Amino acid sequence: MRNMLIIARREFLGYFATPLALVFIVIFLALTGAFAFYVGGFFTRGYADLTSFFAYHPWLFLLLVPAIGMRLWAEERKSGTIELLMTLPVSTLDAVIGKFAAAWAFCGLALTLTFPMWVTVNILGNPDNGVILASYIGSFVMAGGYLAISACISALTANQVIAFIVGATVCFLFTMSGAQLVLNFFQGWAPEIIVEVMRSMSFLTHFDAITKGVIDLKDIAYFGSLIALWLYLNVLAVETRKGS
Repeated sequence: MRNMLIIARREFLGYFATPLALVFIVIFLALTGAFAFYVGGFFTRGYADLTSFFAYHPWLFLLLVPAIGMRLWAEERKSGTIELLMTLPVSTLDAVIGKFAAAWAFCGLALTLTFPMWVTVNILGNPDNGVILASYIGSFVMAGGYLAISACISALTANQVIAFIVGATVCFLFTMSGAQLVLNFFQGWAPEIIVEVMRSMSFLTHFDAITKGVIDLKDIAYFGSLIALWLYLNVLAVETRKGS
């Protein structure tokens, strides 16, 4: 645990050693505000809530979270510091979880900075704060899912651009598998069990369920198991490349 915390602290502070943290946070806050208040028609609906705010989170995370995850291992390989990291008295699991925890905490910080929007809708009306809280939790665990995938892809290459493109593509597939457009295409000819499996594998399916205000164990279990699986693959990727 101590090794994980040391690595997590190093990685988290590393974000603020470059303009990356500021750029990401500014872009995230600007886009969430624009989508919620303008694209989402907040002022025309006549009801103060954050439905439109959370509705666009999967699509924002689809691009922004892989941008965070792409540097976790690819940068280490490019700079050659991964050899130094692996010679330290820390296990690969410690390094993987520490890096992931730092990036996830950074995503959590970006989400926390949107708190004024929650205050705003409470000033303008009487929203269901239980639904908003559940949606924040869902958004945070969904960001963890995107990040675990992106971190694993980053461990496979020394090129951050490739890590970003491949990571975003894999995240896109997990997202779109539950989109109604995709499901309608498969419902015409594929067995129903295939359609249900695709729906159950989608980020949209589980995130939308949470944003309705019900934190179901199966939705949390989905994101938890997804994160655990990709972190395990991340460990295997690092170990394999270390031995090559």
